[in-house]
Amino acid sequence: MTGDSALDAARRARELAALGADPAVDVLVIGGGVTGAGVALDAASRGLRTVLAERADLAFGTSRWSSKLVHGGLRYLASGQVGIAHESAVERGILLQRTAPHLVRALPQVVPLLPGIGGAQRALVRAGFVAGDVLRRGAGTGAATLPRSRRIAAAETLRLAPTVRRAGLRGGLQAWDGQLVDDARLVVGLARTAAAHGALVLTRVAAERGGAVLRDTLSGETLELRPRVVVNAAGVWADTVDPSISLRPSRGTHLVFDDAAFGGLGAALTVPVPGSVGRFVFALPAPHGRVYLGLTDEDAPGPVPDVPEPTDGEVDFLLGVVNTVLREPLSRGDIRGSFAGLRPLLRTEGGATADISRRHAVLVSPTGMVTVVGGKLTTYRRMAEDAVDTAVRTAGLTAGPCRTRDLPLVGAVAGAARDRLVAPQRLLERYGAEAPLVAGAGSAEQIAPGSDVTHAEFAFGISHEGALSPDDLLDRRSRVGLVAADREAALPAAEAAFG
Repeated sequence: MTGDSALDAARRARELAALGADPAVDVLVIGGGVTGAGVALDAASRGLRTVLAERADLAFGTSRWSSKLVHGGLRYLASGQVGIAHESAVERGILLQRTAPHLVRALPQVVPLLPGIGGAQRALVRAGFVAGDVLRRGAGTGAATLPRSRRIAAAETLRLAPTVRRAGLRGGLQAWDGQLVDDARLVVGLARTAAAHGALVLTRVAAERGGAVLRDTLSGETLELRPRVVVNAAGVWADTVDPSISLRPSRGTHLVFDDAAFGGLGAALTVPVPGSVGRFVFALPAPHGRVYLGLTDEDAPGPVPDVPEPTDGEVDFLLGVVNTVLREPLSRGDIRGSFAGLRPLLRTEGGATADISRRHAVLVSPTGMVTVVGGKLTTYRRMAEDAVDTAVRTAGLTAGPCRTRDLPLVGAVAGAARDRLVAPQRLLERYGAEAPLVAGAGSAEQIAPGSDVTHAEFAFGISHEGALSPDDLLDRRSRVGLVAADREAALPAAEAAFG
């Protein structure tokens, strides 16, 4: 780390003033999701004067609505997309072992072997898991980080997923993948690491006229910018920034449950979608005593909303699939919350969105704007590398080589160094090496009865993580906002944090 990574309102004001005095920059990145933050880090760490402009907040769009998985591409193997699966496995290993070991951890997943899962489907899942082991080894990720897949007994299956049906249970198939503590926290970590390398990270700033003008949405003031190249990383809004491309968004929906509804999950409960090859519904253990159940893949035509909403059909689909393996069916009354995200897929002719390749694309418009779309959270770093490589060539910039394969994010820590840190375990799991700093930022008192988020975390969100409003604290720096009742209870504390 070469500089201060703390983002706050005062730094934002200083950097806007600095841009007004010297508007010439090498790279302007439009969009503060995982891809945009990754591009900003890649460019800044190569020595380029970089500005990240985000019209709302970091991780405001799709990057906070993912499954929080860092996966090796089992689904892509099933559809024959071996290259994407290998790329996913490589990037998963980089996150787990080098750049973000404090934010990504190994997660067991279990497919229960019940009578409804026939021999052919069981063999297909097992073959996929074995192929995943081959990919893991080929990506250089050792079994000490992600153990190999195996068949497990019925008792072990029930220990990991206590609410699975006992009748006819013949054990389970277990594999391992990566899971993020929090997708929005990864984006904040990327943005802060970019800031430490000199990037100007500006939220509540809209890029207009192709990036030639930045508008501060808080004050209404504008400034002219002279970027040598613009990288459009606006996700599902990318075609509004660059009309020369056409997107076909798809919606991925998750439901939020109390962990008690699944009896205390110790693994990702993985349920094959009946009648489909290589598609699964996952029940994923999550922070704050929750379980996330997903994932759908549906066409989402029409205007792109800031906050997508699940449809009744998607809710029924997720409940229907997971209930095929549960002793006591879940109902709508068990749902505590829900969220949906839109994937920025390039438009292709025909076919369901579930069949569109998740390979990312880097495109150069006639104006010289570089757009990066497609892909997925796991491969954000490779997407950013390809986008910056293209930007450097397009604009004739002088830049160093990509450094992000081995560049730890702020807070990265593992092993013995982590064990020596003195801080509450929950903070260590969310903030890594910065946990003692967070603990000292304010009161350890809970923000609301029954919540595990503290006032200190809200204070740190404002002083170090660029939160500018109560919504930033509730919906992105913490994930309290995923459950409406929790959000309402915590709102007074979020408002008081800015008092």
